[in-house]
Amino acid sequence: MRIILMTGKGGVGKTSVAAATGLQCAQKGYKTLVLSTDPAHSLADSFDQELSHEPRQIQENLWGAELDALVELAENWGSVQKYITQVLQARGLEGVQAEELAILPGMDEIFGLVRMKRHYDEGEYDVLIVDSAPTGTALRLLSLPEVGGWYMRRFYKPLQGISVALRPLVEPLFKPIAGFSLPDREVMDAPYEFYEQIEALEKVLTDNNQTTVRLVMNPERMVIKESLRAHAYLSLYNVATDLVISNRILPDDVTDPFFLRWKEQQQKYKQEIHDNFHPLPVKEVPLYSEEMCGMEALQRLRDTLYGDEDPSQVYYKENTIRVVQEEGVYRLELYLPGITKDKIQLSKTGDELNICIGNHRRNLVLPQALAALQPSGAKMEEDYLRIQFS
Repeated sequence: MRIILMTGKGGVGKTSVAAATGLQCAQKGYKTLVLSTDPAHSLADSFDQELSHEPRQIQENLWGAELDALVELAENWGSVQKYITQVLQARGLEGVQAEELAILPGMDEIFGLVRMKRHYDEGEYDVLIVDSAPTGTALRLLSLPEVGGWYMRRFYKPLQGISVALRPLVEPLFKPIAGFSLPDREVMDAPYEFYEQIEALEKVLTDNNQTTVRLVMNPERMVIKESLRAHAYLSLYNVATDLVISNRILPDDVTDPFFLRWKEQQQKYKQEIHDNFHPLPVKEVPLYSEEMCGMEALQRLRDTLYGDEDPSQVYYKENTIRVVQEEGVYRLELYLPGITKDKIQLSKTGDELNICIGNHRRNLVLPQALAALQPSGAKMEEDYLRIQFS
């Protein structure tokens, strides 16, 4: 299964791009599902059709779905939620309050990953296009397998075994005092099974021949900054970005003086996008005079984006940025084919690494692991600029 994740700052148009990409994949004969995991769903509005938690056919070869976190909660976390509710009720909380507090913060976001894994395992579709949450939320989820794995293996797994073994002995004394039972095997097993699904999904997300991210942005300073940071974080977790989509660019035939300053700024930021994300390919989409709602508008966007191309292809296969940690030392690797070290100048300001190559400047927003460190050396090897931090 080919998996394409569309992400970007909220409001940049990633839902429209995801829907248009789905249309083109379906037209190419791929059985395609467009899945919205953004808590603020707008996929149904984009297609101008009713959608639900389960995939609903939109046209030939094309299905759409909007994740319902409550349904996923019942299927994946039901036994745990029921137990936490019992504990909270025993401590004096009313039923509704206890049920609400039993849903841990961020669980709805995690269910988006679990849903992806389920579709991957079922293999019913050729292409899965995920209209994901805004970049901050989406990127935070990428750390779950690594961080969760440490807790699960070193803390939770031993506790699980001890709890199951001691429950028959302690339960007769515990329940009369506490007012609720100790967790049974079903409750104790659910979190670890849940983690195993996330851990298995990590292998899918980091298979760069199968899964890639497409960054959707507008030519605006704040949006570009967030997208640069997203690109760095994706690389930190070895998730490949294969395409950048610069959306809502004012067309040349807009000559009203009111938009003159805006057009001048967009020209500047358009060039920044090409420079800062090089060598990733960049597709540009104009600002349309109507909303991107309904099939006619989406078909127009599809034609602009892809023409006769196959959007399921991997547009760029090299990892343009890699963050490597060896023996406690971080190394940032940038793919700069054909560039020699003597043409490169480096400087760092705050969390930005400035790279000058001749007359070209590239600003890279560093992930937090590197932002507090300083470059201590650099060398060119096999078309990669390798920068060591200390």
